Amino acid sequence: MAGEGITNPSRVGQVNSANDVDALFLKKFSGEILQTFEESNVFKPLHTIRTIENGKSAQFPVTGIASANYHTPGENIAEETQGTKYLSDIKKAEQTITIDKMLVASTFLANIDDVKNHYDIRSVYANELGKALALRFDTAIAKTFIAAARSSAVITGGKTGGQLDVANNDFSAGDSAGSPAATTGAELITALFTAAQKLDENDIPSDGRFAVLRPQEYYKLITGGSGAVAINTSAANKDVGGSGSLASGSIAQVAGITIYKSTHIPSTDLSAVATGDGASSNDLFGGSGVGYNGDFRNSLGVVGHSAAVGTVKLLDLATESEYQIERQGTLFVAKYAMGHGILRPECAIELVS
Repeated sequence: MAGEGITNPSRVGQVNSANDVDALFLKKFSGEILQTFEESNVFKPLHTIRTIENGKSAQFPVTGIASANYHTPGENIAEETQGTKYLSDIKKAEQTITIDKMLVASTFLANIDDVKNHYDIRSVYANELGKALALRFDTAIAKTFIAAARSSAVITGGKTGGQLDVANNDFSAGDSAGSPAATTGAELITALFTAAQKLDENDIPSDGRFAVLRPQEYYKLITGGSGAVAINTSAANKDVGGSGSLASGSIAQVAGITIYKSTHIPSTDLSAVATGDGASSNDLFGGSGVGYNGDFRNSLGVVGHSAAVGTVKLLDLATESEYQIERQGTLFVAKYAMGHGILRPECAIELVS
């Protein structure tokens, strides 16, 4: 008969075999939230992110351009005489982005359910919390790019992006919003070249240009929009320099613009919705919207550069969990505190129909 002494088990949840016996059990949960957040974002690497340690907002100085003049021998460069001006009055302005309230995704797992369950429900909850934050983050950035395209110049006399009507291939910001008309792959390709020309005229660097389209527009670049593959107008046609693939259904670039697809491009009228993104401290659309919300019924996608939009990050994605004895379950919370805003409107173009 075995002895009746005390058995000391090796507790797998302890750190260095000491203290809380559950300390290590939530690391997998936390890691899965971070992974899902990264994988579900399209716009995160496509804009400027600035981290601050404290405060409620961040300032982004904006400067204009200088001018050059031919010098007449003998004239003082530092003085303006007889209508000749050598010194440049470089205009200056600033853009301020305010931190929004903390964005939270949470759930509660009852202890009895966790014990009874025959599969790992925590990983499922982790994915859903991560996706919830990723959706709100990506959607807010998409709306901010659209707001940048519709915005006036930050510097007086400066340049802007604008709204590019895909069907007519012109910048017609005065078009009334409504149900977008159908577009073809050929029209989209032409519009992307027009957008590239506009960015050239705005002196935007060629490196780092991108376009994010709704899936229905993205795949029209391959099919032509008629249901059958339109080889002559397809951006995937390698015979005319295309770098996409019909087999994988992917498009790499058009007119030097890297192409992405996203379901996070808004497509409804949210201009009067004050909840959700409408409750943001950053009012991007002024009288035509609230917070990050505006009228997006005609929006097909955006073309831009990372300098167009900025994010101020006070609290990066973090997770917390707590077992609550009085409720006999565990509360899981994923959160971040950030704000988004317009930096350089000339770097953003909205594709509309």
